[in-house]
Amino acid sequence: MLELAHKKLDVWISSTELVQEIYSVTKHFPKEEQFGLTSQLRRASVSVVSNLSEGLARFTDAEKKRFLEIARSSVVEIDAQIELSIKIGFVSRDQIQKVDELLNRAFAMLTNLIKKYS
Repeated sequence: MLELAHKKLDVWISSTELVQEIYSVTKHFPKEEQFGLTSQLRRASVSVVSNLSEGLARFTDAEKKRFLEIARSSVVEIDAQIELSIKIGFVSRDQIQKVDELLNRAFAMLTNLIKKYS
């Protein structure tokens, strides 16, 4: 694997923890949701890490900012999908406490990074 500087950043480490937590939570979703919310949540969580990584590997500030904004948008997407999962009854607020903490942390850190490249 590449030894890239962004892998040492708190935002990247926290985002990978978010992926792990989303996979853990969705493991308990109904089987019929495999191609619904389970898939959407997992893809969105992976998108956070992927766009963060790709953005920080870009050369221009404008490119970096663009990919970081996409990563932050994926955080918002996860938030909406978790809210739906609660309303539908797939998960309780207690079960997603760690996800909630990681989402808030990722959103704040990505926002600060975006400001850096603005």
